[in-house]
Amino acid sequence: MPSIDLSHTIKNGMPVFPGTETPTIEEVFSHEVHGFREHRLNIFSHVGTHIDAPDHMIAGGETLDSMDVNRFIGPGICIDCTHRNLSSPEINIDDLIPYEAEISKCDFILLNTGWYNNWGEQKYFTRYPALNAEAARWLIDFNLKGVGVDVISIDSAEISGFAVHNILLEQGTIIIENLNALHLLPDEGFIFSCLPLKFENADGSPVRAVATY
Repeated sequence: MPSIDLSHTIKNGMPVFPGTETPTIEEVFSHEVHGFREHRLNIFSHVGTHIDAPDHMIAGGETLDSMDVNRFIGPGICIDCTHRNLSSPEINIDDLIPYEAEISKCDFILLNTGWYNNWGEQKYFTRYPALNAEAARWLIDFNLKGVGVDVISIDSAEISGFAVHNILLEQGTIIIENLNALHLLPDEGFIFSCLPLKFENADGSPVRAVATY
């Protein structure tokens, strides 16, 4: 069964959400000195390709470690939103309605804007295509496990607040951000997995996002 890696590599100096510290990854033990190799990782919970849990925005919301593992695996589809790079960056209901039948059969939808091609550049952080609040409210009727995007945030950088985060997370719909290489996904659907680290009170976690088909 072929698998596609949809994750960015976590490394020193990588892009992070403004205000977040970049990871520091340090080799503490080496083959030459100690006979084995081990690193110290100092990373925020929302670094790289990662999940947002309800607790990220909702006081008293679910944490990732309290969720059943099946919440992170299921059938998915990828919706082509690359046209939003050429016109308005807002992803609206009209962009989603043509996929209504497919969405109703899925646990996850991934929005391919092509913006992952700007990873590592300053333009990655602004004017990226983003889901609007009306479209987010339309999606919650499908009882999805998660919505994934290939941008730094599911909310627009040009609109204050976190309306889309709150709409989805209040319903228990996890958010996957900073996905990569969505152009490789098959049109007919796939099984998506985004297993988080299981640490206590996890408001979010880096993931190795993978699609199999």
